[in-house]
Amino acid sequence: MPARFADVLGHRTRYLALGEGSPVLLLHGLSRSLEDWSATLAPLGAHHRVYALDLAQFNAASRDAYAALGDFAHFAKAFLDAVGEHRPLAVIGNSLGGAVALRFAADYPERVAKLVLAGSAGFGRGLLWLLRLLALPGVGELCLALDRLAAEIALRCIFYDPRFATRARVRETLELVRRPGAKRALLRALRAFGSPLGVRAAWRRELAQRLAAHPVPMLVVWGERDRILPVRHLQRVRRLYPHARTHLFRNTGHAPQLERAAAFNRLVLEFLAEAALPDAPKARGRAAGV
Repeated sequence: MPARFADVLGHRTRYLALGEGSPVLLLHGLSRSLEDWSATLAPLGAHHRVYALDLAQFNAASRDAYAALGDFAHFAKAFLDAVGEHRPLAVIGNSLGGAVALRFAADYPERVAKLVLAGSAGFGRGLLWLLRLLALPGVGELCLALDRLAAEIALRCIFYDPRFATRARVRETLELVRRPGAKRALLRALRAFGSPLGVRAAWRRELAQRLAAHPVPMLVVWGERDRILPVRHLQRVRRLYPHARTHLFRNTGHAPQLERAAAFNRLVLEFLAEAALPDAPKARGRAAGV
């Protein structure tokens, strides 16, 4: 599918768009790209107008995590304005993209109809050891100097099934981190959102407080074998958002939209097809496995 480009806040921004119907926005994780939605675009595009935004071309200037999330959310809104999409939409985010989706809902509640979060940041302190290591001053710079090794290790940690950590994905990851300024931006973001002790609590707490005022229908899915953000975070989701629907994918890592593409797409399409009930925030959460 040929990429498109839009001028967003002065950045030449790559995106994909297809389909007709109610709009959906896809947000990938830190140091990833819209290719993480390669197995999602066509199935959702058969029923919806789907946009996959490449956040890799935008680096939040702020060193404060909560402010940086606001930068990303504002960029997503500016993108939608640039392509003329002003309808309330479903926002789907993976990893840090999930936290951006949450901040988008907090800042622009009138623009969000539903949220789908896959292995989302924002629900707990647990964090992969490699990312904690990168958060250390000096050590992170040394690790990223060995960028091929770091990319291979990171991909093996993202996927439970090693067959998904392909050479093509290693090349894609290397292309991303070798862009001018990309390593510096990655370390700045890691050190804002996390530390050697794990994901920082301050921005998570502030975001949860904001969202309490704007409950929105929410589906949260997790991989049972997620090494990046451990599955115990899902318990925190259920406490913070008792109205959220939850789903656990067995033997799955940090990117269920790729490792369990068919099941993930089916679950999301069913959720998007449901009417948003007036009492949705009071509904009970549930968990299931595949």
